[in-house]
Amino acid sequence: MTDTLDDLRARDAADPLRHTRERFRLPEGVTYLDGNSLGATPVAAGPRLQAVVAEEWGRDLIRSWNVNDWMAAPARVGGKIARLIGANPDEVVVADSTSVNLFKLIVAALRHQAGRGVVLSEPGNFPTDLYVAQGAIGVSPGASLKLRPTDAILDAIDKSVALVMLTHVHYKTGATHDMAAITRRAHEAGAMVLWDLSHSAGAVEVDLNAVGADLAVGCGYKYLNGGPGAPAFLFVAERLQGLLSSPLSGWMGHAEPFAFGDDYAPVAGVDRFLCGTPPMLGLLTLEVGVDQFEGVEMAALAAKGQQLCSLFIDRVEARCASLGLTLASPRDPTRRGSHISFAHPDAYAIMQCLIERGVIGDFRAPDILRFGFTPLYLGFEDVGRAVEVLREVLETGAWREARFQVRNRVT
Repeated sequence: MTDTLDDLRARDAADPLRHTRERFRLPEGVTYLDGNSLGATPVAAGPRLQAVVAEEWGRDLIRSWNVNDWMAAPARVGGKIARLIGANPDEVVVADSTSVNLFKLIVAALRHQAGRGVVLSEPGNFPTDLYVAQGAIGVSPGASLKLRPTDAILDAIDKSVALVMLTHVHYKTGATHDMAAITRRAHEAGAMVLWDLSHSAGAVEVDLNAVGADLAVGCGYKYLNGGPGAPAFLFVAERLQGLLSSPLSGWMGHAEPFAFGDDYAPVAGVDRFLCGTPPMLGLLTLEVGVDQFEGVEMAALAAKGQQLCSLFIDRVEARCASLGLTLASPRDPTRRGSHISFAHPDAYAIMQCLIERGVIGDFRAPDILRFGFTPLYLGFEDVGRAVEVLREVLETGAWREARFQVRNRVT
């Protein structure tokens, strides 16, 4: 028997994180289950961005690089993200996009690992990770990309592998890799590991230093709520910072960027992986998103996320039985991130119909309905209401209408 809406409201009332919902601007009548793709807008984002435009840019103009210390923002915001991923503040910096950061770290690792040339990953990894890896090996003589299924990764790590590159939480299924076991095996074989935390940071517990991680990248606009196209972040373990060099040797990674010398000399520390001028509007908006985690312990946040996910699975299987859905995510809360996927042959049209009815998730080809559960602003009643809308869509066949079959550019 599933909980009633009154039961779910009682769970929301007892939720120690219920107050954080007030930190976000959510449209009336919308149940937003796509924060794993684009986070909701922090209430503070608009006023902060307006102040930056009107005062720091509009009034102070170029003086803001000094008087408002814009130059320190990549490291400052990186330090705030570090708390959420188990890193030291001086091991994380905000820069560029996830794709660009992947390229920088893949090439840096290949150059460092003399005599090894294999980048090991898995088929079905997030496509841009594989695309960027293909580009990185293209500029790294002797390098190659090897793909092995998830259950064969550990056995595939041998003396030829320079770098294991994996996404901690799978973008489609939400399944997690055992970060500690894979990192340990890689180090035993003399390989390095690069973790993509795009669906992890701000949603699940991550402790990079506890597992001895080498490198990581992550997205700023998903669970970190930095806004569309927000800059990304990268992590380089302190023990490696003096050994690795960025292949994109831009002036912001220079030891003396305003000396304007002709020859490149990298700055000490993780800042050497900066490249071009920081995008201040996006960077300062990302800082607002990261600041919404103030006073929130990641253990409590992750626990609530898994409660929401488990509730969703239970209610879907109880209320939508025999309606064509198949669970595509791990049932075990310890083996998944903070989104849940169900497969259906007509997943695209069903999702479009749900979105029209105010339940916003997304579709991933070929047949996945994906629902994200962001603990900072979602509650248990949201889950109950979303499942009822899903049941109504499936039972009535409303998704069969022609307009729901037309594919949008973004799914």
